[in-house]
Parts: sequence; structure tokens; C-alpha cells
Amino acid sequence: MRVNENILISSLTTMRLGGPTRYVLEVEHPSEVSDAFGFAKQYHLPTFVLGYGANTIGHDEGFKGAIIINRMQGITAETIGSTTKLKIMGGEYWDNVVEYATNKNLTGIEALSKIPGLAGAAPVQNIGAYGQEIADTLESIEVYDIATDTYKILSKADLSFSYRKSILNTTHKNRFFVISITLSLTEGQMTRPFYNSIERYIEANNLTDFSPRGIRKIVSAIRADKLPDPLEKPSAGSFFKNIYLTEAEAEIAEDKGYPVHRGKDGIKINSGWLIEKVGLAGQLLHGIRINEKSALVLINESAKSYNDLAAARNEIIAKVYDRFGYWLEQEPVEIPYENS
Repeated sequence: MRVNENILISSLTTMRLGGPTRYVLEVEHPSEVSDAFGFAKQYHLPTFVLGYGANTIGHDEGFKGAIIINRMQGITAETIGSTTKLKIMGGEYWDNVVEYATNKNLTGIEALSKIPGLAGAAPVQNIGAYGQEIADTLESIEVYDIATDTYKILSKADLSFSYRKSILNTTHKNRFFVISITLSLTEGQMTRPFYNSIERYIEANNLTDFSPRGIRKIVSAIRADKLPDPLEKPSAGSFFKNIYLTEAEAEIAEDKGYPVHRGKDGIKINSGWLIEKVGLAGQLLHGIRINEKSALVLINESAKSYNDLAAARNEIIAKVYDRFGYWLEQEPVEIPYENS
């Protein structure tokens, strides 16, 4: 375990905001996870588990505790019949996992290409994109139970997955540290019709390769065109969750001409469309640029503080509500700045 002191949160998160944290503890082996939380307990420090930092916002006040980061890496594969199980250590960069799987012609996660973050964070908010989500293929996760100082295996059923949710960020938030995840994948390919933006890209480019590698190339190209690399332009990925509707609400929205999407994960309106329609795409608010091509993404162009980000966020939320009556919900989590 590596122990670091007085590290700026802005250096650990892709939005590049946040003051100093007392300690950063980097764990490189499962046995060190217990040591890290034991260290924090010994010195009466609050803890916060951080991954790649792509879906996390820091406060100017910093964090007077220990941020624990998973640095465990590695992917192992076991094929039984037509199924290949991938055991992925939680500190593995997620896109490396997708590349590994698609190179083996394994389907199930190819549409999740280029999502920034670590594998251990994937089940926490049930990452998803272009018609796939991690819940589709996840079999189990290996965790450290902070409450009982024990190591456990949790099955997919234990996690109660829903849209951008699991027990890891709801009922059991801050209880489990994800050591590894196990996915169950098969050879083959996604079946049409694909997600609308994929279909449009296929048609525009006259493509016929729908293998896992083919879909990965398509998704990577779409994301590269619409979503800035957070290492080049500081951002936190999609900043707002999409708006989910009941069937009755969807019918009202459709009567008003709003683009309603019906998928296996429910009925929704893309929040980026709402932001575009209130005229904010491409605008600069308090040092935060609303991405012109994908208005769900907020780029830290010149903001110096959390208050700048909060002011931009609140202005966007207010304008969308005033126009459409929908409340936007922030997707990135925030590192607490008080010890309570």
C-alpha cells in the first residue's frame, strides 16, 4: 500500500476541481484493502473510495480524510463451452477491458467502449451506453465489506441493478470496496436494430461489419466526435442523467413533439436535447463550457472553484425546468468536504 499526504483532489479527478485531501492510499493487492481501511480507522479518518476520477467532483475545501484508490490490475479468461468468463481486477482501466473482449470476438460490452473509468466502478452505477449496460453481462463481484472487515462475493442478483443504480450507490453506499468483477460473455455480435446513433453512423458510412470489434470502432468514432477526452478537456463525462418517464408522461411528451426513446431500460428523453433546446449548447457559464455537440457534457474551461461549477449547473437546471418542467439530476458523485 502506498501512502501519500496532502494531495490535491483536482489532480485526481478529470473535472480538475478540488482542494487537498489528508491522505491518498493506493492499494495494489486485495490484502491491502483491509490495511487501508484499518489505517483510516486507526487515525479516526473518514474514507472515500475513488477510481479514475471521471465521475467525481471535488470541493474547494478538500477532504480531511483518506481517499482510497484501487490500483489492482489484470484480466484473466476462462472459457467453458460457448461462454467466456472474464475476471477483471477493479483497478483495470475499463476501456482496456472492452478492447480485450472485442479482440476475442466476445459480445456484450462492445457498446460500452471509451467510457472513462475503472472496472471496479462499472457495477457501482451500472454503466451503460448505446443499448448495453454492465448488468447485462456481470455475473459477480468480489468485494471488501467495510462494515464487517471481511471479503465477500456478491452475485448479480445481490446488486439490484437499475438505471445508473445498484446497491453500491444506494442502499449500501460506502459499504463495499470492489476488488474485482466477473463478466460472462459469448462469441457473436449484437443484433439489429442498434441504438439510433449507431444506425445513423452505419447508414452514413455504408458499414457492414457488426462484429464486436466493428461496433467498438463505430462507438469509438461517435464518442470521439461528440465527447471530449477528459484528459485533454477537463470534464466529468455526462453531467446530467436522462429524464425517465412513465407511459402516461411519455404520451404527453410525444403530444408536445418531444423526442421520446423507448428501450429495454425504460422510456426516456435525452437531457442533452433539453439543454440544447433552451439554447445553452456551446455556451460558457461561470467558466464552464456546455459542449456544443453533446450538451450533457460540461467542460471546465476556466472555472477555478466548485462554486463556479455549481452556479453553471444550477443555471442549466433552472432554464430546463422553466422551459420543460423537468428537473435535471446531476450524475457525478461529490467528495464530501466535512468529516461528519
